[in-house]
Amino acid sequence: MKKLWTSANAVLSAAISAAVTTENCTVQSVFQNLPAKMNKEEHFMQMALKEAGLAFDKGEVPVGAVLVIDGSVVASAHNNKQTFGDPTSHAELLVVREGAIKTGDWRLHDATLYVTKEPCVMCAGAMINARVGKLVYGCNDERFGAVNSCHQLLHDPGLNHQVRVVSGVFESQCAEVLKKFFELRR
Repeated sequence: MKKLWTSANAVLSAAISAAVTTENCTVQSVFQNLPAKMNKEEHFMQMALKEAGLAFDKGEVPVGAVLVIDGSVVASAHNNKQTFGDPTSHAELLVVREGAIKTGDWRLHDATLYVTKEPCVMCAGAMINARVGKLVYGCNDERFGAVNSCHQLLHDPGLNHQVRVVSGVFESQCAEVLKKFFELRR
């Protein structure tokens, strides 16, 4: 397992040093502002940011997600709505689906979902249905956020599951990727 982890880290290091560009805009500066020494939440959020960079490069809204169980990455993805022509191809849903398939269980009690932006109502609902244990996200979504901003689905006592939430991990970096993406489209 250690050898696999070392290989994965090498791949991630190579990915972070490659600039993700679209036209004259680069999101490489986002990665340069990350601290050299990171805690577990920052480490996995860095992976989610790399996924967001891949989405940016493809012209997708740059949101990335990583699903982790017992310290190991089970799934990682980025938004693919345009690529797949599927409105449900949000990063969060893609990793929850893959996580359920890989674990052989739709209940993901022990999973932590790392995502660069506050999930929408659809994604928050999927997290509740999948019984995700914990969510760690970067920046708020003041227009569509369903965790803390507009709605508080993951904390709703009337629902059959609540998800523990940590917000604001690499908040400025996560927000910057989105800001740069939408500046290009205006």
